Amino acid sequence: MELSSVKDAFDRVTKKQKLSSSKAQEMIDLISHEIETVLESLQSVNNTDQVLDSKTVLNELKASLLKISPIGQMESTQKELNVALSKYGKHLEKSFPDISKAYRNTNFDIRTLNQIIANHFYRQGLFDVGDHFLSAVGEPESAASMKSPFLEMYQILQAMQNQNLEPALNWAATNSDKLAQSGSDIVLKLHSMQFVKLLQNGGSRDEALHYARTYLSPFATSHIAEVQKLMACLLWPGKIEKSPYHALLSPSNWDRLAEELKRQFCNLLGQSYNSPLSVTVAAGIQVLPALLKFMIVMKQEWQSMSQLPVPIEMDSEFQFHSVFVCPVSKEQATEENPPMLMSCGHVLCKQSILKMSKNSTKVFKCPYCPFDIDAAQCKQLYL
Repeated sequence: MELSSVKDAFDRVTKKQKLSSSKAQEMIDLISHEIETVLESLQSVNNTDQVLDSKTVLNELKASLLKISPIGQMESTQKELNVALSKYGKHLEKSFPDISKAYRNTNFDIRTLNQIIANHFYRQGLFDVGDHFLSAVGEPESAASMKSPFLEMYQILQAMQNQNLEPALNWAATNSDKLAQSGSDIVLKLHSMQFVKLLQNGGSRDEALHYARTYLSPFATSHIAEVQKLMACLLWPGKIEKSPYHALLSPSNWDRLAEELKRQFCNLLGQSYNSPLSVTVAAGIQVLPALLKFMIVMKQEWQSMSQLPVPIEMDSEFQFHSVFVCPVSKEQATEENPPMLMSCGHVLCKQSILKMSKNSTKVFKCPYCPFDIDAAQCKQLYL
C-alpha cells in the first residue's frame, strides 16, 4: 500500500498546526503586553497625586487591541489548518476504506478454519498461543497432534541457533531417503557445515578427514565442486578465516541453512513452506483495493455474484495450484505443459491452447464460454 501521500498530507497538517499555534501564542503575548502596560500605568498613578481617567485608559487599550486584530490574524492560519485537516481526512478515507463493505456472506467450515489458524501459530513457534486458541474454540484435543511435528522442528532450529547440528543431522539421517526422493541436498549442507565447524573449532585434520570420508564421500560424484572446496579447507585447520574459503564461516550461512531445513521439514510434512493463513492474508491484501472498487460499481449485485466480472492481477507467488488436469486433453499439467489462464477466466494447458489456436496464429473460442481467446493474452499459472 502506497502511504507516501498520507504521510505528505499529515506533514502538511503538522506544519499548519505549528504555524497556527505560533500565531496564537504571538497574539496572546501581544495582548498580555498591552494589558500589562495599562496595569503599570494605573499603578504608577496610584503612587502619585496625578489623576487618571480610567475610562480613557480602557478606551486606549481597546483601540490598541483593535489595531492588533488578534482574531483576524488567527483566522487566516486557522483556516489554512482546517483546509489541511480536511484534505488529510480525505486521504485517510481513500487509503483506508471501510473494508467491511467488501465482505460477502460465505459459509466456512469453522473447524477447518480453526485448524488453519492454530497451524499458523504452531508453525511460527507460538505454541502457547496455539494451545490457548484451540482451548478457546473448544478443540483442545487437536493440539497435541498438530503441534508435535513443529515442536521437533523448533527444537532442531533452537539447537542450530547455538551452532549445535546434532539434532538436525539425526533428523536428516532418519529422513534421508525421503529427502533424496524430493531432490533436496540439505543432508550435504548439514554435513558440510559440521565439517567446517569441526575443522575450525579445534578438531584435528585427521579427525576432519575421517568425517569427510564417512559423510561427504557419498556426494563426491554429484556435488564434486562443493566437496573439492571443503577438501581444500583441510590445508587451513583452525584458521579458515585466513583462507580463500573464509566465506564458509559467515554467520549468514547458518541462517540460510536454518531456513532450508524449515522448508524441507514442512515439505516432508506435506505442507507448504509459507503458512496457508499468511499466504491467504497477503493475497487478500493485494486484491482488496480491486474488490472494493468492484463493490462500489456493482453495489447490490456484489453479494449475489458467483464470479468476478473481470480477472484481478496478482503477483506470481499467488498464481499456483497444487494439481491441474486440462479439461481438453485430460492430461495433468507439467512444467513443459503448464496451465494457462485465458482472458475469460477459464484455464487450459498450454499445448491445448497452442493446438486450438494453430500455434497462436488464430483466435479460438473457449470450450466453456462464448469468449474469443487470443493465445498471446493467456498467462501462465504456477503449480
